[in-house]
Amino acid sequence: MVQELRPLSLGYAAAIVSAIGMLILAIFGNLGIYTDAVEMMQQWHMFFSLTPAGIIAGMIEAAIISFVILYLFAVFYNRLA
Repeated sequence: MVQELRPLSLGYAAAIVSAIGMLILAIFGNLGIYTDAVEMMQQWHMFFSLTPAGIIAGMIEAAIISFVILYLFAVFYNRLA
């Protein structure tokens, strides 16, 4: 028997993990660690930068993108299962 995924729970969890990951990357970037990863993240995310406003905007952007992707994944998974 296949269990159903709860889309909202999965989406919220992904959003939280993404936002925390972005914050950790920004902290390391400001310390001069993982500068290549910070450069890649600045290329991939429209609003991310190492300024306080850029960090918050990048966290919000990452959270929204992750929420939407994993929410839709759970919805499609439940329909196919």
